[in-house]
Amino acid sequence: MSHNGFGHLFRFTTWGESHGPAIGCVVDGVPPGIPLEEVEIQVYLDKRRPGQSRHTTQRREPDKVKILSGTFEGRTTGTALSLVIENVDQRSRDYSDILDKFRPGHADFTYWNKYGIRDYRGGGRSSARETAMRVAVGAIARKILGNALTIRGALVQIGDRKVDRSVWDWNETEKNDFWSPDARAAGDWETMMDIARKSGSSLGAVIEIVAMGVPTGLGAPIYGKLDADLASAMMGINAVKGVEIGAGFGAVELSGEQNADEMRMGNNGEVEFLSNSAGGVLGGISTGQDVVVRFAVKPTSSILTPRRTVTKQGENSEISTKGRHDPCVGIRAVPVGEAMMACVLADQLLRHKAQCGQDYE
Repeated sequence: MSHNGFGHLFRFTTWGESHGPAIGCVVDGVPPGIPLEEVEIQVYLDKRRPGQSRHTTQRREPDKVKILSGTFEGRTTGTALSLVIENVDQRSRDYSDILDKFRPGHADFTYWNKYGIRDYRGGGRSSARETAMRVAVGAIARKILGNALTIRGALVQIGDRKVDRSVWDWNETEKNDFWSPDARAAGDWETMMDIARKSGSSLGAVIEIVAMGVPTGLGAPIYGKLDADLASAMMGINAVKGVEIGAGFGAVELSGEQNADEMRMGNNGEVEFLSNSAGGVLGGISTGQDVVVRFAVKPTSSILTPRRTVTKQGENSEISTKGRHDPCVGIRAVPVGEAMMACVLADQLLRHKAQCGQDYE
């Protein structure tokens, strides 16, 4: 199997399966001399860690990361960084009833058809367990980007219930189980999630990731577009079914006048935009505004409610998936989306510096 890596100058390759002994990654392209300790990675992994509320999987994984190579005396050496996280709470027996069955809406069927073999224990390589390593790599990417750039994520919709943007409060995202910037929406989601979980079902969600302090000039006009890389990064997250930048699909409902982000010279001599329908990217290149990305995740495919399916032997059957699964994968997808935003921006920053020789403050 190829295609296990992401990025260009800042590039990582992940390895491992959901129920294997460990998961890990190799990160290439990290500049030398950057201060880096395991605790700086761990703080982001703890945000994604399973089992932190009744609304996520109850699998108990501490997700303790170890740096195996690429640092010396607390600084990066410029060589490949290798990270590992041991799996400690696999419960493979939960999957014994479905080892020959394909979960509708899951990658079981396509994986088996392509490779002729699959690890039925949690989905193996197609499991979202792998995303823990993306979060770890995102922590390293943030170190490359520096403190001038901030990346934040929020859950903006579960099912048909959206947040009220007029009360958006970033601080609120740290106070509830849903990364919601709207306290009332979080309360409604709690009720919706309880109903879905108790009925053996699941719910989809929309996540919004915002990067603030992005300099102008990241990206390229054709094949290295910043927004194209972001779309690829977010679509590569498990269960994602759609990505939009800025106004996104909503731009269809705007007039040309409404969609065009007007400009004026600011008092500091810099260009200021009066709106941000573009989501911080024009012609594939960052404008200096906030970069805004949203992605939609489907309802979890592993559900207790019986569904019609077929077996590997070509027989009609029925499936009910037991075990520990997220009733809404959108919750833990927030730190994953933040990490992928960081990885894309770090890669684009290094590519910009390589071509144009410019640093940014």
